Amino acid sequence: MAQSDNPADPFKKALAEATKVLADNPELSVTYSVDPAGLTGEAMRLPQISRRMTKDEVLQARGTADALALRHKFHDSSVSARYTPAGEMARELYDAMESARCEAMGAREMPGTAGNIDAKIGAEALRRGYDQIKDPSEAPLPVAAGYLIRHLATGRTLPRAADNVMQLWQGFIEDHAGGTLDDLQAKLADQTEFARFSRQIIKDLGYGDQLGDDPDAPDDEDQDEADQEAQEEEQPDSTGQDESDEDQADADPEQSQEEQQDDAQAQVSMDDMADEEMGDETEMPEGEAPLEPPAPQPYSEADPAYAVYSTNFDEEIAAEDLAEPVELERLRAYLDQQLEPLKGAVSRLANKLQRRLQAQQNRSWEFDREEGILDAGRLARVVANPTTPLSFKIEKDMEFRDTVVTLLLDNSGSMRGRPISIAAICADVLSKTLERCQVKVEILGFTTRAWKGGQSRETWLNEGRPQLPGRLNDLRHIIYKSADAPMRRTRNNLGLMMKEGLLKENIDGEALEWAHRRIVNRREQRKILMVISDGAPVDDSTLSVNPANYLEKHLRDVIAMVEKRKQVELLAIGIGHDVTRYYDRAVTITDADQLAGAMTEQLAALFDSDPRARARVMGIKKAS
Repeated sequence: MAQSDNPADPFKKALAEATKVLADNPELSVTYSVDPAGLTGEAMRLPQISRRMTKDEVLQARGTADALALRHKFHDSSVSARYTPAGEMARELYDAMESARCEAMGAREMPGTAGNIDAKIGAEALRRGYDQIKDPSEAPLPVAAGYLIRHLATGRTLPRAADNVMQLWQGFIEDHAGGTLDDLQAKLADQTEFARFSRQIIKDLGYGDQLGDDPDAPDDEDQDEADQEAQEEEQPDSTGQDESDEDQADADPEQSQEEQQDDAQAQVSMDDMADEEMGDETEMPEGEAPLEPPAPQPYSEADPAYAVYSTNFDEEIAAEDLAEPVELERLRAYLDQQLEPLKGAVSRLANKLQRRLQAQQNRSWEFDREEGILDAGRLARVVANPTTPLSFKIEKDMEFRDTVVTLLLDNSGSMRGRPISIAAICADVLSKTLERCQVKVEILGFTTRAWKGGQSRETWLNEGRPQLPGRLNDLRHIIYKSADAPMRRTRNNLGLMMKEGLLKENIDGEALEWAHRRIVNRREQRKILMVISDGAPVDDSTLSVNPANYLEKHLRDVIAMVEKRKQVELLAIGIGHDVTRYYDRAVTITDADQLAGAMTEQLAALFDSDPRARARVMGIKKAS
């Protein structure tokens, strides 16, 4: 076998062997991938390590390997399944505390793992912007609970960004569950006891209604015992039968032993015949017939008939995992250089948007209140008539303060060149603008991993080309910026759109459904999803073996679902393509240079305090 020239291979091999030892499973399969790290059964997936083997990559890989190995060693999935709560928040709390327990057990037995996992936790916390959070409402409670359990169990100081999240919630958790937490050290070694302990903490924190049924609640044993006794009374006493047989044998002492054996064999034969006659009933008692396996859940909530041949090769990936930091920095510099002439115009539009939002904030007061801030503008009437009561005013909470905006960018090959450059810079500038107004922004992109079908199509070909396979390509959904990450930390990620070979096919329906799932799970009250695309969904591999409108129909179904549920305000901008035939609230522009103005006006209209102005702008159905 030819020796690999990748300098990272010896480290990866050594880490894989050490991970198997730590997990106490020599048969564990350890692979490295750009896909998110995870553990499934006997297979573990670790973060990819580049040829450069940077310090951050090595620490992240070691910390992830140790954390997953300890979970494999100390976690029993059957126990976990029995005690896992039903509600989403309760389940996240339960999982976070169980992961912390496994890591704490590892720190007890193998102290070296604690430092590696600290590095992993610190890197993840910084990437998620936890060091910038100042309000508990912005910090995820399950993450904070997991951090606190780990801190209390090991006595180790958390990395700064993680410690910030823990500190924001520590007082609340200890106030409500302090008595339960006192028993932490005694519960760590026994997963069953710790599961009960975790459920009690969840109840203490006010999420007891999400726990579901108590797995330790006794069944109706008394009724079962009574039924069993009744059945035993109905059945003949086997002891009495034996005694009657013995009496019969004694009563006929002259009967030979051979005759007794013949009688016994005859009785056995009769019993066998009876069993054969009752065969169907004894083998399949009523009520115990095997149930057919449940039908698989549909892949798409919007269209149960929408099929996907294989999801094994799809990926949801952070932009920073698709290129080295140095390359991202270079691509970002190239993007800035390409758009230098346009940057000023975009910035002016963004400043205009910011002024409109801040103007609403300045005007948002409620007057003639009995308490609040003294209304100096109405003191004159008090001077004129001293019997007039003082007037106060209070500032209203602005609607846009509790808002999240998702920008979903088409990363298809037809966007190559000026359109994708302008989309990237507009997303950058508008994100910064909205952040100044306390509006969180998420930037997502969608494309495919390959042209002409990729590994999904190869699998389909190898399996005999089944008819109507459904979507037949490998998706790539890219997270350029999560809603909780500040723009200054993710600025370079947008340069990835300049990477040669990134932009391929576009499957809009699944991308829109993915973005919708992400945003509806956010805690903000108001959610806005803006789609920027330059054409209808196109994937040659899929459309060559399915009806011609297969992808377009699914996109229409997803849009109908989103607009019917009304959890998200959906709008779209088409670049040289009429998207108004898909989206109710949309605008089509003929030139990519108009994109900045269209995005700004659309967003400004959504935040406009005048409903008539909002409806007027949102009703646009053609290019301005």
